[in-house]
Amino acid sequence: VQLVESGGGLVQAGASLRLSCAASGLTFSRCSMGWFRQAPGKEREFVAAISGSGGSKLSADSVKGRFTISRDNAKNMVYLQMNSLKPEDTAAYYCAAALTAVPTTNKANYYYWGQGTQVTVSS
Repeated sequence: VQLVESGGGLVQAGASLRLSCAASGLTFSRCSMGWFRQAPGKEREFVAAISGSGGSKLSADSVKGRFTISRDNAKNMVYLQMNSLKPEDTAAYYCAAALTAVPTTNKANYYYWGQGTQVTVSS
């Protein structure tokens, strides 16, 4: 199984970025997918999750209304559209796959993880 994130970068506050995660080696549509982030010196935290079908989504309160998770099961891809970025969104962002189609906020339920992509938001 391989999860490969892309799309991170350095942007100014208020800008947008779209993160992508390419998945291989798993039955993608049977896996809920999540995005997590980790800032230096902090715990890895939940950002957003989406069910296997894409019909159910969860997101952290800190990103509600600004970030949107989506997936394309035909392409084995999951995305995180991030708008109105803030300096506190600065972190390494990780894509993760759970062995259940039901989305979950608990990182312990995610079995596979990508290497991460860095997002830095300047003020």
